[in-house]
Amino acid sequence: MGNAPTETPIEIMDPLCAVFRRRLREDGLKYTPERARLLDLVMQMEGIFDPESLLAHAARTGTRVSKATLYRTIRLLLDAGIIQRVPLDDEHAHYHVVYGKAPSDLLIRLDTNEVVAVDLPEITRLRDALCRELGLSAKGHSLQIFAIKAPESVAKPQAPKPGRR
Repeated sequence: MGNAPTETPIEIMDPLCAVFRRRLREDGLKYTPERARLLDLVMQMEGIFDPESLLAHAARTGTRVSKATLYRTIRLLLDAGIIQRVPLDDEHAHYHVVYGKAPSDLLIRLDTNEVVAVDLPEITRLRDALCRELGLSAKGHSLQIFAIKAPESVAKPQAPKPGRR
């Protein structure tokens, strides 16, 4: 018998609206048409977004929503694990969708506010190994690396020169 390929188990995820409904029900809240529309609009957003860009997207699609409803719904989506806050700056909140997506580690340029999703499979392997060791099952993770352009004057480490000791 040869080596059979190992199959990666497929994780079946609940539909997004079911996850959101369940979270709302736990909080004693209702899944209203406004919340359903905002969930749909959030899922249409590409990459990082802020509340103002979500409000503008709603207006472009003909969806009327108050700022208060938008901000309350964003909080509920955060609590449900559907979106995650991206700490770009202290002045404005930014978010990205995380539910149903492979963990996306982020490199955040503090000098330009550029956010780059990076694939670091070694982090996922470390996460899974740690969880196994503790008898847990990982359901996701978040790694955010904050960086700025290195000053030109910083010398790169050099190997020691052969010669005298």
